[in-house]
Amino acid sequence: MTGHRLTVDPIGCRAHGLCAEALPEAIGLDEWGYPVLANGPVPPGLVAEARRAAAACPALALRLRKVH
Repeated sequence: MTGHRLTVDPIGCRAHGLCAEALPEAIGLDEWGYPVLANGPVPPGLVAEARRAAAACPALALRLRKVH
């Protein structure tokens, strides 16, 4: 099964929170504003939004990866 998964670089992340604004269905924020990602693959209907959320990250800490 092929799908997509979001990952975050915890060292590179600067807690801007733009990712959670762009994709609230799969990304929440912890008490300090750092992203908390949903477990499992990104649902097929949210891949385009996940791609936009990764592109919106000013620190380039959010990545959308294809998994097999």
